Amino acid sequence: MASSEADDSLYPIAVLIDELRNEDVQLRLNSIKKLGTIALALGVERTRSELIPFLTDTIYDEDEVLLALAEQLGSFTPLVGGPDHVHCLLPPLESLATVEETVVRDKAVESLRIIADQHSQSDLENYFVPLVKRLAGGDWFTSRTSACGLFSVCYKRVSTNVKAELRQNFRSLCADDTPMVRRAAAGKLGEFAKVVESEYLKSDLIQLFNMLAQDEQDSVRLLAVEASVSIASLLPSEDTEQLVMPTLRQAAEDKSWRVRYMVADKFTELQAAVGPEITKNDLVPAFQSLLKDCEAEVRAASAHKVKDFCQALSPDVREQIIMTNILPCVKDLVADANQHVKSALASVIMGLSPILGKENTIEHLLPLFLTQLKDECPEVRLNIISNLDCVNEVIGIKQLSQSLLPAIVELAEDTKWRVRLAIIEYMPLLAGQLGLEFFDEKLNSLCMTWLVDHVYAIREAATLNLKKLVEKFGKDWAQQTVIPKVLQMSRDQNYLHRMTCLFCINLLAEPLGQELTTKLMLPTIITMGSDPVANVRFNVAKTLQKLAPFLEPSAIQSQVKPLLEKLKADSDMDVQYYALEALDGQSH
Repeated sequence: MASSEADDSLYPIAVLIDELRNEDVQLRLNSIKKLGTIALALGVERTRSELIPFLTDTIYDEDEVLLALAEQLGSFTPLVGGPDHVHCLLPPLESLATVEETVVRDKAVESLRIIADQHSQSDLENYFVPLVKRLAGGDWFTSRTSACGLFSVCYKRVSTNVKAELRQNFRSLCADDTPMVRRAAAGKLGEFAKVVESEYLKSDLIQLFNMLAQDEQDSVRLLAVEASVSIASLLPSEDTEQLVMPTLRQAAEDKSWRVRYMVADKFTELQAAVGPEITKNDLVPAFQSLLKDCEAEVRAASAHKVKDFCQALSPDVREQIIMTNILPCVKDLVADANQHVKSALASVIMGLSPILGKENTIEHLLPLFLTQLKDECPEVRLNIISNLDCVNEVIGIKQLSQSLLPAIVELAEDTKWRVRLAIIEYMPLLAGQLGLEFFDEKLNSLCMTWLVDHVYAIREAATLNLKKLVEKFGKDWAQQTVIPKVLQMSRDQNYLHRMTCLFCINLLAEPLGQELTTKLMLPTIITMGSDPVANVRFNVAKTLQKLAPFLEPSAIQSQVKPLLEKLKADSDMDVQYYALEALDGQSH
């Protein structure tokens, strides 16, 4: 009996070993994902003495299996006996942190960072720090890049001597021969700066920052820009001015557009880190030059930041800086040759309105909005239309209707049908922003005009637009405003307009519900069943089939079925076919 118990306890590890040696990758992956269950079955001692060594020895597999293993080990602390024994997870994770595949290495580093916090101070110094040093001194760049991410998680809780060694190790990585290692060090410099004491921040890390910011590889320089945000936020203003700003000024004018892009991308974070005085003296000129950059990507990244940058300026100089320094650049960007730049600007330019107030908006911003509303790029127009509400709050609906609405109406009647189509698609959005009363007064008639447009795509989009408007404004509005005009089209001379009437009914049935569809729409459909044009008659049959769920059952028996029976005997083959199909659909 005792021997069978022993066999049972060996069973999980035996199965795991078999599955991990199986040729099928999926099986190996599944068994790795069940590691937690296996560890539970084994108990903490055997997990430490058998499972972890076995896993450490078998690290040669497909990347996806290794990735799953690296992830599992991050949550293994309770399964090996808690924080006192957490250091036994280090050997397999150390091996995983040196493999070739970046994703696996990153996941191993992530797990190491999680379990670093679970080490006691003595275990950190006896087990974790030696691991960091081994990785930092490894022969392959893979282990050295992994080491970069581990300094910040152990630095705070070790003794002064060990801290000095860690700083020295980090310095070596920043000066490594391999660009990938320097890139990893630059990427982690900001988070390391946050845990280092302020005297070493000034004496050691600023030096490393300046060195990395002047690296020959632009991929290293751009990561140093990211670190500058953290460093600037940790230093008092005069030190930032002296120690960080000269390097940042250089970065904003770097010969590589990717570095300038990174400066533009991090600009508002930098602004928050350096404070109002340096912003006024240094960042405003830098921002102007980025907005005028020769590379479109840099201009687009800077344009995205215009509103946030202006909003965060010190209130006493805000308006003056915007009017004299920023607005002239913005005016140039409105006419930029690149549509991404214009689109980026259009998504934020309306936000300047509340900052600048009513008079400046009317005088300086409205002309820019008008230009962008007429831009040939649909994204630019959409970005302006979707942000109209913040301008509306500042200058009021009256002023807005006098300035921007004529431009919208002009676009709605444009000779190019694609331009008309674009405006239709914005209509529900506009309706929501401008409110029901204003919409009825100014834009409702436009929406109805589109229903009789000579281009089918416009008529189709207009019916869909009506459905969205009814969903937004409700059934009562539909009854008063939309339905009478739609039903009137059933008597139109042009059979295409009569067809549009049917298409509208098809789409409006859902938002209107059963009662209104039966009461208001059905009589018109029944009348159209006698239309002289066969195309209209077979669309009546199709409509009745589609509308069955939105009609009252009594009406289907008394009105719909008799009409379909009549159409089944129609002189036109297509009408017969669709009538038959509709009847079949209703009998099921």
